Amino acid sequence: MTQFQPASFPIARPRRLRQSPALRRLVRETRLSAEQLVLPLFVRPGRKIRQPVGAMPGVFQLSVDELIKEAVAAQTVGVNAVLLFGIPEKKDSLGTGAYAKNGIVQRAVRELKKEIPDLLVITDVCLCEFTSHGHCGMIHSTRYGKTVANDSTLKLLAATAVSHAEAGADLVAPSDMMDGRVAAIRSALDQKGFLEMPIMSYAAKFASAFYGPFRDAAESAPKFGDRRTYQMDAANGDEAIREVALDVHEGADMVMVKPGIACLDIVWRVKEAFQLPTAVYAVSGEYSMVKAAAANGWIDERAVTMESLLAMRRAGADILITYAAADAAKWLAEG
Repeated sequence: MTQFQPASFPIARPRRLRQSPALRRLVRETRLSAEQLVLPLFVRPGRKIRQPVGAMPGVFQLSVDELIKEAVAAQTVGVNAVLLFGIPEKKDSLGTGAYAKNGIVQRAVRELKKEIPDLLVITDVCLCEFTSHGHCGMIHSTRYGKTVANDSTLKLLAATAVSHAEAGADLVAPSDMMDGRVAAIRSALDQKGFLEMPIMSYAAKFASAFYGPFRDAAESAPKFGDRRTYQMDAANGDEAIREVALDVHEGADMVMVKPGIACLDIVWRVKEAFQLPTAVYAVSGEYSMVKAAAANGWIDERAVTMESLLAMRRAGADILITYAAADAAKWLAEG
């Protein structure tokens, strides 16, 4: 058999395929669509509340009535999935508002499904917004100081997920990073008859410096210490794969990597290893940096946002969770 000899053929020039917008679109390998986008939203008690988040221009804490308007507006431009975070009226050490039957998230889910039945409603399952100490579970003391009591927290997370399912959520997304939480949630959902309720696990969630603005938006900053005893060290890639493997083994139907642009290598490895629907969260710090630089005229907001989302898709992400979802959908429609 004759071997292929590149020199014996006319020289291919890749730039020939870049000569016009139409040609570039024709050969584009990675594509974005509005169906891949999820919009995070923050809901709080009250009416007619649309409270701006200072560090995140265009993002608001919303009462349920305003939340519905925001979701309708997003759906109008093609974003059909939202991720809900709740800010309760009162907080306590056990985060009881997270799993209360009439908690703020539960009320929001019921109203969203009533007003927009075909909207995909994803709920964040965690306690940090609801605890008086700002951590993601029950607190106990160890020789290293105060930290989250992993096993005691599992039952509270499971109760939270069940309460969201009972309210009508389409998908629950545990973000707490407790060991064993997916198995606990799966068991609790199944026992309550929610055998078809999917779980999207925040499977590789790093203790990232990019989360700062979110903690203002969700009013969830820890009152002491930090979350490094349960969220992942940013230096560890192999550990991320082990974390994802554990969640998949316990019953996760979808997995998430967080943050986004700083973890593209992890997204790639996760997708290659597990071949499950894989989400990536373009977190608050990523969004705020783009907004701030654009406001100063240093970058093109649209170009940088879309390039970042393309990079996440190119790395293997199927689902893009971003505060810029509505804007990205509009830009996609404009072509």
